[in-house]
Amino acid sequence: MSEPDRHDRLVEDLAGSLAPVRRLRPPGRRAVLWCGAALALGLLLLPFADLSGLRLRLAVPDLQAAAIGAALTAAAAAFAAFQTSVPGRARAWALLPLPPLALWLGASGLGCLRAWLAPSSGVADAEEMRGCFAFLVSVSLPLSVLLVLMLRRACPLRPTLTAALAGLAAAAAAAALLVPLHPHDATATDLLAHGVAVLLVIGLNGLFGGRLLGGRAEGA
Repeated sequence: MSEPDRHDRLVEDLAGSLAPVRRLRPPGRRAVLWCGAALALGLLLLPFADLSGLRLRLAVPDLQAAAIGAALTAAAAAFAAFQTSVPGRARAWALLPLPPLALWLGASGLGCLRAWLAPSSGVADAEEMRGCFAFLVSVSLPLSVLLVLMLRRACPLRPTLTAALAGLAAAAAAAALLVPLHPHDATATDLLAHGVAVLLVIGLNGLFGGRLLGGRAEGA
Protein backbone atom coordinates (compact mmCIF):
# COMPACT_ATOMS: atom_id res chain seq x y z
CA MET A 1 0.00 0.00 0.00
CA SER A 2 1.39 3.37 -1.01
CA GLU A 3 1.97 6.24 1.41
CA PRO A 4 -1.07 8.28 0.20
CA ASP A 5 -3.26 5.20 0.50
CA ARG A 6 -2.09 4.54 4.07
CA HIS A 7 -2.78 8.17 4.93
CA ASP A 8 -6.28 7.99 3.50
CA ARG A 9 -6.92 4.72 5.32
CA LEU A 10 -5.77 6.25 8.61
CA VAL A 11 -8.08 9.24 8.14
CA GLU A 12 -10.98 6.92 7.36
CA ASP A 13 -10.29 4.80 10.45
CA LEU A 14 -10.07 7.84 12.69
CA ALA A 15 -13.22 9.36 11.23
CA GLY A 16 -15.09 6.08 11.60
CA SER A 17 -14.28 5.85 15.31
CA LEU A 18 -15.54 9.32 16.13
CA ALA A 19 -18.62 9.50 18.33
CA PRO A 20 -21.01 12.44 18.34
CA VAL A 21 -20.44 14.84 21.24
CA ARG A 22 -23.37 16.50 22.94
CA ARG A 23 -22.88 20.23 22.99
CA LEU A 24 -22.59 21.83 26.42
CA ARG A 25 -25.34 24.13 27.56
CA PRO A 26 -24.32 27.78 27.97
CA PRO A 27 -22.66 28.55 31.34
CA GLY A 28 -25.61 30.65 32.46
CA ARG A 29 -28.09 27.86 31.86
CA ARG A 30 -25.93 25.32 33.69
CA ALA A 31 -25.55 27.73 36.61
CA VAL A 32 -29.33 28.11 36.78
CA LEU A 33 -29.73 24.32 36.83
CA TRP A 34 -27.28 24.02 39.71
CA CYS A 35 -28.94 26.85 41.63
CA GLY A 36 -32.26 25.09 41.08
CA ALA A 37 -30.81 21.94 42.66
CA ALA A 38 -29.62 24.00 45.65
CA LEU A 39 -33.07 25.56 45.96
CA ALA A 40 -34.68 22.11 45.84
CA LEU A 41 -32.43 21.04 48.71
CA GLY A 42 -33.59 24.13 50.61
CA LEU A 43 -37.22 23.14 50.07
CA LEU A 44 -36.48 19.72 51.55
CA LEU A 45 -35.08 21.44 54.65
CA LEU A 46 -37.95 23.92 54.92
CA PRO A 47 -40.06 21.79 57.35
CA PHE A 48 -37.25 22.15 59.89
CA ALA A 49 -37.11 25.94 59.60
CA ASP A 50 -38.00 28.35 62.38
CA LEU A 51 -40.10 30.68 60.22
CA SER A 52 -41.27 32.92 63.04
CA GLY A 53 -37.69 33.47 64.21
CA LEU A 54 -36.59 33.93 60.61
CA ARG A 55 -39.00 36.86 60.13
CA LEU A 56 -37.62 38.54 63.24
CA ARG A 57 -34.00 38.04 62.20
CA LEU A 58 -34.55 39.27 58.66
CA ALA A 59 -36.09 42.44 60.06
CA VAL A 60 -32.55 43.37 61.11
CA PRO A 61 -30.94 45.08 58.07
CA ASP A 62 -27.49 43.50 58.31
CA LEU A 63 -28.88 39.98 58.66
CA GLN A 64 -31.08 40.53 55.64
CA ALA A 65 -28.13 41.87 53.65
CA ALA A 66 -25.95 38.91 54.71
CA ALA A 67 -28.57 36.42 53.54
CA ILE A 68 -28.93 38.18 50.19
CA GLY A 69 -25.16 38.42 49.85
CA ALA A 70 -24.71 34.69 50.47
CA ALA A 71 -27.34 33.78 47.88
CA LEU A 72 -25.86 36.15 45.29
CA THR A 73 -22.35 34.87 46.02
CA ALA A 74 -23.51 31.29 45.38
CA ALA A 75 -25.10 32.22 42.05
CA ALA A 76 -22.17 34.40 40.92
CA ALA A 77 -19.52 31.85 41.92
CA ALA A 78 -21.38 29.03 40.16
CA PHE A 79 -21.65 31.11 36.99
CA ALA A 80 -17.96 32.05 37.21
CA ALA A 81 -17.03 28.39 37.70
CA PHE A 82 -18.91 27.40 34.57
CA GLN A 83 -17.35 30.26 32.64
CA THR A 84 -13.78 29.42 33.67
CA SER A 85 -14.38 25.75 32.90
CA VAL A 86 -14.72 26.54 29.19
CA PRO A 87 -11.34 26.71 27.39
CA GLY A 88 -10.66 30.19 26.05
CA ARG A 89 -12.78 32.06 28.59
CA ALA A 90 -11.04 34.84 30.51
CA ARG A 91 -9.66 34.25 33.98
CA ALA A 92 -11.28 37.55 34.98
CA TRP A 93 -14.61 35.73 35.36
CA ALA A 94 -13.24 34.58 38.72
CA LEU A 95 -13.68 38.16 39.99
CA LEU A 96 -17.44 38.06 39.47
CA PRO A 97 -18.33 36.76 42.97
CA LEU A 98 -16.25 39.41 44.76
CA PRO A 99 -18.93 42.17 45.07
CA PRO A 100 -21.63 39.89 46.57
CA LEU A 101 -18.94 38.20 48.67
CA ALA A 102 -17.99 41.60 50.09
CA LEU A 103 -21.66 42.25 50.89
CA TRP A 104 -21.99 38.85 52.58
CA LEU A 105 -18.84 39.18 54.68
CA GLY A 106 -19.36 42.84 55.49
CA ALA A 107 -22.96 42.41 56.61
CA SER A 108 -22.07 39.26 58.57
CA GLY A 109 -19.28 41.15 60.32
CA LEU A 110 -21.81 43.50 61.84
CA GLY A 111 -22.68 40.63 64.19
CA CYS A 112 -20.00 42.10 66.42
CA LEU A 113 -22.39 45.04 66.93
CA ARG A 114 -25.38 42.81 67.69
CA ALA A 115 -25.98 44.37 71.12
CA TRP A 116 -26.58 47.71 69.40
CA LEU A 117 -28.47 46.49 66.33
CA ALA A 118 -30.70 43.93 68.06
CA PRO A 119 -30.43 43.99 71.85
CA SER A 120 -32.70 40.96 72.26
CA SER A 121 -30.72 38.70 69.95
CA GLY A 122 -29.49 35.32 71.09
CA VAL A 123 -25.86 34.32 71.39
CA ALA A 124 -24.59 31.01 70.08
CA ASP A 125 -23.14 28.52 72.53
CA ALA A 126 -20.45 25.99 71.64
CA GLU A 127 -22.95 23.28 70.74
CA GLU A 128 -24.89 25.56 68.38
CA MET A 129 -21.66 26.69 66.74
CA ARG A 130 -20.69 23.06 66.15
CA GLY A 131 -24.13 22.45 64.68
CA CYS A 132 -23.77 25.37 62.27
CA PHE A 133 -20.30 24.21 61.26
CA ALA A 134 -21.53 20.65 60.65
CA PHE A 135 -24.52 21.92 58.64
CA LEU A 136 -22.38 24.10 56.38
CA VAL A 137 -19.89 21.34 55.66
CA SER A 138 -22.43 18.54 55.20
CA VAL A 139 -24.74 20.59 52.94
CA SER A 140 -21.79 21.89 50.93
CA LEU A 141 -20.64 18.35 50.19
CA PRO A 142 -23.46 17.20 47.86
CA LEU A 143 -23.65 20.64 46.24
CA SER A 144 -19.88 20.52 45.59
CA VAL A 145 -20.03 17.01 44.14
CA LEU A 146 -22.90 17.95 41.83
CA LEU A 147 -21.16 21.11 40.66
CA VAL A 148 -17.82 19.39 40.01
CA LEU A 149 -19.58 16.65 38.04
CA MET A 150 -21.34 19.30 35.95
CA LEU A 151 -18.05 21.13 35.40
CA ARG A 152 -16.14 18.00 34.46
CA ARG A 153 -17.66 17.77 30.98
CA ALA A 154 -16.16 21.13 30.01
CA CYS A 155 -12.50 20.07 30.44
CA PRO A 156 -11.29 23.23 32.27
CA LEU A 157 -7.74 24.41 31.63
CA ARG A 158 -7.50 26.02 35.10
CA PRO A 159 -8.96 23.18 37.20
CA THR A 160 -7.91 24.44 40.63
CA LEU A 161 -9.39 27.90 40.05
CA THR A 162 -12.62 26.43 38.70
CA ALA A 163 -12.86 23.96 41.59
CA ALA A 164 -12.23 26.71 44.16
CA LEU A 165 -15.05 28.77 42.63
CA ALA A 166 -17.24 25.68 42.87
CA GLY A 167 -16.35 25.41 46.55
CA LEU A 168 -17.24 29.06 47.13
CA ALA A 169 -20.57 28.54 45.37
CA ALA A 170 -21.39 25.45 47.44
CA ALA A 171 -20.36 27.06 50.74
CA ALA A 172 -22.30 30.25 50.02
CA ALA A 173 -25.38 28.24 49.04
CA ALA A 174 -25.10 26.26 52.28
CA ALA A 175 -24.84 29.50 54.25
CA ALA A 176 -27.96 30.84 52.53
CA LEU A 177 -29.82 27.60 53.26
CA LEU A 178 -28.76 27.84 56.91
CA VAL A 179 -30.53 31.17 57.41
CA PRO A 180 -34.07 29.72 57.94
CA LEU A 181 -32.65 27.10 60.33
CA HIS A 182 -30.35 29.39 62.29
CA PRO A 183 -31.31 29.32 66.00
CA HIS A 184 -29.77 32.73 66.74
CA ASP A 185 -28.50 35.94 65.23
CA ALA A 186 -24.94 36.39 64.04
CA THR A 187 -22.16 37.03 66.53
CA ALA A 188 -18.40 37.37 66.17
CA THR A 189 -17.78 33.78 67.31
CA ASP A 190 -20.55 32.53 65.04
CA LEU A 191 -18.99 34.38 62.11
CA LEU A 192 -15.65 32.74 62.91
CA ALA A 193 -17.20 29.26 62.82
CA HIS A 194 -18.90 30.06 59.51
CA GLY A 195 -15.68 31.45 58.06
CA VAL A 196 -13.70 28.34 58.99
CA ALA A 197 -16.36 26.12 57.40
CA VAL A 198 -16.42 28.16 54.20
CA LEU A 199 -12.62 28.17 53.89
CA LEU A 200 -12.53 24.43 54.55
CA VAL A 201 -15.07 23.76 51.78
CA ILE A 202 -13.21 25.99 49.31
CA GLY A 203 -9.88 24.36 50.19
CA LEU A 204 -11.20 20.81 49.83
CA ASN A 205 -12.82 21.66 46.52
CA GLY A 206 -9.63 23.27 45.24
CA LEU A 207 -7.59 20.24 46.29
CA PHE A 208 -9.77 17.26 45.36
CA GLY A 209 -12.04 18.91 42.81
CA GLY A 210 -9.04 20.48 41.11
CA ARG A 211 -7.37 17.08 40.83
CA LEU A 212 -10.51 15.53 39.37
CA LEU A 213 -10.99 18.32 36.85
CA GLY A 214 -7.28 18.36 36.05
CA GLY A 215 -7.27 14.64 35.41
CA ARG A 216 -10.21 15.08 33.07
CA ALA A 217 -8.33 17.75 31.13
CA GLU A 218 -5.21 15.58 30.80
CA GLY A 219 -7.24 12.65 29.56
CA ALA A 220 -9.20 14.67 27.02
